[in-house]
Amino acid sequence: MPSISDLVNTFLLVYAGLFPIVNPIGVAPIFLGLTRQCTGRECGGLSRRVALNCFFLLLGSLLIGSYVLEFFGITLPIVRVAGGLVVTATGWNLLQQGAGANDGRGAGHGPVPATDSFYPLTMPITVGPGSIAVAITLGSQRPRGIPLIRVAMLGGAAIAGLVAIAATIFVCFRFADNLVRVFGEHGTNVMVRLSAFILLCIGIEIIFNGYTALTHVGG
Repeated sequence: MPSISDLVNTFLLVYAGLFPIVNPIGVAPIFLGLTRQCTGRECGGLSRRVALNCFFLLLGSLLIGSYVLEFFGITLPIVRVAGGLVVTATGWNLLQQGAGANDGRGAGHGPVPATDSFYPLTMPITVGPGSIAVAITLGSQRPRGIPLIRVAMLGGAAIAGLVAIAATIFVCFRFADNLVRVFGEHGTNVMVRLSAFILLCIGIEIIFNGYTALTHVGG
């Protein structure tokens, strides 16, 4: 039987390992920018669905992610490069949308439909290649050769960490509209554009890290 400290450590390992990568607080302005024309009720429903999508996506990555990649012969650097390209494109589109939001001539994509909670809100905006890579890595490090009851309890603590991550995502996204009341319309526009630029930079960094890992393996 695992001790309480073992369960707490497993919970914290999952939550603390994923929270900085998922960064729901930092992603909230992006969510706000992509759903700006949705009603409060639609944003609430989207927040709930995105949180659930993130939970199941991270859970699948944690439990079977390493086996799936091995089955298809895909390496983590390839996942980073492909995901980085999608993140970069999403950041660029949101940046262009923000640039034309006031004059009606935005070059980017329009608001995300209220029924579209997976792409791009769940993946790659919230759970991107970095989060998936961390979840797969955590799953691949699960202990082996120990009693089944211990595995089940430690697995339950890890799943509790994912539940906590999903709950944090829901809270941050559900109340993202409060940013408008706190910062005002102009301040929110500035924050959305800055967040879009940061997202663009993150995508390029993910691509670079994946490419570097590929060249290192190839060398």
